Amino acid sequence: MAAIALRSPQYKSAVAGYGSPQSAKLTISIDGTIQYTLVKPIAPYETMLWEIAELCRDFMNITFNGSYTPETLAIISTLTSHASTDGSGGYLTSNVFTDVGYDGYGTFMQGANPIIPFNNIPRWLLNTNPSSLNQYYIYVPNNTAGVLPYIDSNASLNYQSFTSTATEINSGSGQFDVDIIRIDCTKYGNGHKITFVNKFGALQDIWFFLKSVNTTNKKQEQFQRNIIDGNGGYNVNTHTKQDYNTIANTSIILSSGYYPEWANQWFEQLLLSEQVWLTRIKESDSSSSEVVPVNVRKSSMVKKTSLNERLIDYTFEFDMSFDYINNIR
Repeated sequence: MAAIALRSPQYKSAVAGYGSPQSAKLTISIDGTIQYTLVKPIAPYETMLWEIAELCRDFMNITFNGSYTPETLAIISTLTSHASTDGSGGYLTSNVFTDVGYDGYGTFMQGANPIIPFNNIPRWLLNTNPSSLNQYYIYVPNNTAGVLPYIDSNASLNYQSFTSTATEINSGSGQFDVDIIRIDCTKYGNGHKITFVNKFGALQDIWFFLKSVNTTNKKQEQFQRNIIDGNGGYNVNTHTKQDYNTIANTSIILSSGYYPEWANQWFEQLLLSEQVWLTRIKESDSSSSEVVPVNVRKSSMVKKTSLNERLIDYTFEFDMSFDYINNIR
C-alpha cells in the first residue's frame, strides 16, 4: 500500500495481454465506493495507462477549525482488459492498485508518481534539518501546546499532541526525536499561529513571533444624487455624492522572527499551500481565539541564507478569505 501525493500526477499502468483485448477499463473506488468507470480502446499487449490524481483529488476535503483531523482517501484502482470494445463482459487481465491518497505534492526532481513522505515510514510529516535527518526541530512560543503530523507504518495520517511545557518528544509515533525550541515573543504579544497544508498533505503549524500589522481596505461605488425637494430647496445635511456597494477586506502582515536557514522549506511550503488558516484572538472576546481562513498574498519568495542575511526572518501578508462586511446570500 502506497501513500500517494495527489497534487502531482499519479499514473497507473498494466499490459493488456492474453486473448484479443479490444478495450481497457479503469474503475476507481474512493473510500469504498466506485466513483469512476473509464473505458478506452486498446490493442493486444499495449500498455493501459491512466492518470488518477486529478480525479481522486476532487473528493479531498481538508478543513481546520482548531481540531487536527486526518484527511486522506482510501483509493483502489482496478485496470482490466476486455475482448469487447466497450469494456463489458469478463476481463482478460486484471491489475489492482491499493493506495492512500494525501493532498500533497512532489517536486520535478523527485520524479514521477511521488509518494509520501518520499522515504521510510513511520516518520513525522514535516521537513527537518538536512544535516541531521534523524532529528526534528519545531519552534513554538513559551507555554503553548501543539500537535505534530506523522504517517504510521500502515500509511495512515495521524497527529500527536505535546503539552505547553514540553521541550522534547522522545521518538514515539514519528520514529525520531523532536526538539521543541521555545521562543519568548511577549514583547509583541503571544505570537501568531498559521496552520497550512504542507507538501505532505498534512496540517502543519508555523509561528510568526514578531510584530503584526492589521489593515482594512474598502471598495465602493458612488453616484451624484439629486437632493432638490418639491419647493426648489434642499437639506444641507443630505449627501449629494452617495456611496453604495461598499465592500471591505481585511489583511494582516506578520513577521516570522528568526529561523534557521534550513527552515526556508517551511516558508516555501506555506507559499505554495492552497489552504491556510490563521488563529487569532476574537475581537468580541479577548479571552478566546478563533480560526479564520486566509490567502497568502505573497507570490514569490527569495530564499534567505545566513551568508547573505545573517539573521533570517520572513514577512508574509495574509488576506482574510472573506469580505469583512457579511454579504453571504
